[in-house]
Amino acid sequence: MQVLLFTEDAEVISKSGGQVFVCKGREEIGKAFAAFLAGFDVVYHLNGQQTVEIDGDKATGISYCHVTLIGNGKRNQSGVRYHDTYVKQNGRWLIKKRESDFMFTIVDDMK
Repeated sequence: MQVLLFTEDAEVISKSGGQVFVCKGREEIGKAFAAFLAGFDVVYHLNGQQTVEIDGDKATGISYCHVTLIGNGKRNQSGVRYHDTYVKQNGRWLIKKRESDFMFTIVDDMK
C-alpha cells in the first residue's frame, strides 16, 4: 500500500487501549496499514473538525475522525484524534509526523 500523504521519513504513533504502535518511514507505514486493514471488507473514515497552524513551509494540526471497519462479521467504530506535523515539499503538503489517539472503540457483532 502506498501512503503518499506521508514524507519518506514520516513517523506514525498510534495509541489505542493503552497500547502504542510506532512506524517509521513511508514503506513501513504502508506495510503496517495494509496488514491491519487486510482483515476488513469495508473501511470508512468520516473526517470532522480540523485546525491547522501554518508557519512558512511547516504546519501543525489537529483533526478528528470517525472510523468504521467492517469484517469477519464485526463492525468496529472508533473516534480518533490526529495530531499532525506537516511539511511542504515540492509544492505539496505532506504529513511528517502523525500521533493517532483512538479515544474510543466500539465493536458490534453483526451476526
